[in-house]
Amino acid sequence: MTTPQTPPQISPKPTGPVLELPADLELVYANLARIAHSPSDIVLDFAHLLPGEPRAKIRSRMVMTPLSAKLLLRALTENIARYEAAYGEINIPINSNLAENLFRPFQQPPEPPKE
Repeated sequence: MTTPQTPPQISPKPTGPVLELPADLELVYANLARIAHSPSDIVLDFAHLLPGEPRAKIRSRMVMTPLSAKLLLRALTENIARYEAAYGEINIPINSNLAENLFRPFQQPPEPPKE
């Protein structure tokens, strides 16, 4: 009598490259980005602008090919859609310039009127 053989287990193929996270990788928080380009590169500068400060120091710069930048745009669009499906729509202020809303200098509240 023969026993049935179980088929060999096929391990799933990786869907992309294996990314390694270095132990000394510095986390950079950015609330401001500047984008520039040349015919061959897209340059993304990331900075952290503090309330009330007129200057922001660039903390990280990413240089990509236009193709890589377009693929990044596609990936961001897909991920934002998934985020909004899970957590709700991200509302962008429409009454004025986005940079004005997010990055205007801190203003002191007006003083109450004197009696």
